[in-house]
Amino acid sequence: MPASYLTDIIALLVAAVIAVPLAQTLRLGAVPGFLLAGVIVGPSGFGLISNISDISHLSEIGVVFLLFVIGIELKPSLLWKMRRLVFGLGSLQILITGLIFTALAYFLFDVSANAAILIGPTLALSSTAFVIQLLVSQKMVTSTYGRSSLAVLLMQDLAVVPLLALVPLLSAPELTIDNSIWLTLIESVSIVVMVVFLGRFFLHPILHRVALSGSPEVFTASAVLIVMGTALATEHAGLSMAMGAFLAGMLISDSFYRHQVIAEIQPFRGLLLGLFFMSMGMSLNLQLLIDKPLLTFALLALLIAIKVIALFPINYFFGLKTKNSLAVALLLAQSGEFSLVLFSLANQSNLIPTPLFQQLLLVVLLSMLVTPLLARWAESLARKPEQEVDTTSQDITEAPIVLAGYGRVGHTIGEILTLSDKPFVALDGDAAIVGRERANGHPVYFGDVRKPEVLKSAGASDAKVIIVTINDPEATEEIITSLRKTYPDKQVYARGHNLSQCQVLSQLGATGVVSENIEASLELARMALSGLGEKEEDLTRTIEDFRHTCHRRIANASPMESEDETKVSG
Repeated sequence: MPASYLTDIIALLVAAVIAVPLAQTLRLGAVPGFLLAGVIVGPSGFGLISNISDISHLSEIGVVFLLFVIGIELKPSLLWKMRRLVFGLGSLQILITGLIFTALAYFLFDVSANAAILIGPTLALSSTAFVIQLLVSQKMVTSTYGRSSLAVLLMQDLAVVPLLALVPLLSAPELTIDNSIWLTLIESVSIVVMVVFLGRFFLHPILHRVALSGSPEVFTASAVLIVMGTALATEHAGLSMAMGAFLAGMLISDSFYRHQVIAEIQPFRGLLLGLFFMSMGMSLNLQLLIDKPLLTFALLALLIAIKVIALFPINYFFGLKTKNSLAVALLLAQSGEFSLVLFSLANQSNLIPTPLFQQLLLVVLLSMLVTPLLARWAESLARKPEQEVDTTSQDITEAPIVLAGYGRVGHTIGEILTLSDKPFVALDGDAAIVGRERANGHPVYFGDVRKPEVLKSAGASDAKVIIVTINDPEATEEIITSLRKTYPDKQVYARGHNLSQCQVLSQLGATGVVSENIEASLELARMALSGLGEKEEDLTRTIEDFRHTCHRRIANASPMESEDETKVSG
């Protein structure tokens, strides 16, 4: 690797390490931090980076991974549960806001018709990553205000796909409806159908074979290959790489390997997406802000005002009261990361000239920087008491119980939960077990439960209870430590082997621990004493007293004599 590239990478890493934590401390979020880091090292800052174009090309892979993860997470079941708001409220927001921006761009700012057609709906998009992060920090995700915002964001994410397909169509130099456009559409549809067909019938068997190999490195390579291979195939068809990645994600969304794939992709996605935002920051022309401050801030105010004015009555029409309607409109008043993606692609395709791209880029970035202030105002409105009609009564939360491990113990727990009509999601790292249980209709997914990303993808963040049942003492301790650090208020129950390990798990923060050896010993003792004619009343009292003593020692994590442990652990 040339020394210049190594220097550039170090400069980017140093800037990100400094700027991102600073932005998060100021409650601006990670995205503005990456943008600020790019400004610092770019031409508008200290000019430390010389290979901006090369870094921009590399950073586009981050967008590919982002679309892939969104494709996985946009499950049809979630869209169906929120269908009224997603396809009603979300569609109207994009349509009305997009038409207003398109008309203004074409008639007021003399932008070409093709460019205006793309600019309008692109500016209608908001920042999914930023808004969800703010809702989580506000603890308002499940509120009416939060769910309505999420519904609009889901529709906007869906709208990105046709907008990505629109870029090459609008940028074609000579495109006639009689001829080229139909040929292009047929070619595009054909490659999409081929990708869906191959993914539907070959993707799952391939992942199953890779999982059976038991090599985490090969599984990681396979996940990356799926994303990049599909992206490359769609790019050769004249569509965008991001659209291909989205299709690949949709194909895996119902696979029982989805959680492990997400966990493998997340590190690449986070790093490369951060690189994309830094490249946008490096492309930012601050001189434009200095030369035309009034125009820039006027465009920023116009962007926010139009999005608020357009979205407020639509929210009200869909049953939200005044304060919540205004809160949602304020929270979604910015433009987001997909606006940057689409404008960047349009600029590379010569659909949007560079001066216009620089102005749009500046306005979008400034709108993201003012979002935390708008979000605080929105939160204050949403928290004020007001009689509200809950338009999202459908339950959108994940299963309330997550089982980490579905071997002998996990399978038994799953059967008991099924008999109790309690929904659950189970994870296991044995592909053979997962395949067998899925064939029997059980909600079991392939995944390494030692990875926090796998548990999070399976719904650990929303779960009420997490049960760790794997037959690996060291891994169990590792998981309990990670869960307690990540989810300090969750109910976490664990399987232990003997009293000594149960005490360790209790010290690490497990809500409750059960020793399989102790329970087996107690049941065998019960059978033996019953066979000797012991009275049932005395037998029950003796067994329960001993069980309570063991549980008390586990809870207090008090040391045990080795002799006592031998007696109960067999």
